[in-house]
Amino acid sequence: MKLVYISFFISLFLLTSCGSSKNINKYKSKTVSTKSRTTTIVNDAQSYIGTRYRTGGTTRKGMDCSGLIYTAFNNNGVKMYRTSNDMSKQGKPIKTNDVKKGDLLFFKTSKSSRNINHVGLVTKVNSNGIYFIHSTTSKGVMESNLKTNYWNKAFKYAKRVL
Repeated sequence: MKLVYISFFISLFLLTSCGSSKNINKYKSKTVSTKSRTTTIVNDAQSYIGTRYRTGGTTRKGMDCSGLIYTAFNNNGVKMYRTSNDMSKQGKPIKTNDVKKGDLLFFKTSKSSRNINHVGLVTKVNSNGIYFIHSTTSKGVMESNLKTNYWNKAFKYAKRVL
């Protein structure tokens, strides 16, 4: 009988002292957290669809392209520069084939400017194209497809911040 109690307590000790499962759970939660953060940022940006364009704007009263990205990321704890040209210096460059939801697309829409002057946030990638949310002077915050002739010609590169 005494041997049964000793075996029971040894087994109990061995089962409760294993700490490796805590590390595995922490790792999994970080992975899920990044995916969750990306989804939250994209959803946040999409909540502004229909907001009118306003140079320098970062509110529902009006926002420009970089204001949209700045606000969506900032609302979710990710610090970003305020202008599209400065944002283009953040993150790591990625190939267009590797673009995924949450990545940033950078454009040069003005022939007179040497700098990046437009930014969009990738919302979806599928066989029909790369969809991104941005703010335009004519339609405000909206989603577009990179395959559109205008955006495809103005596109310069993509970067991953998250």
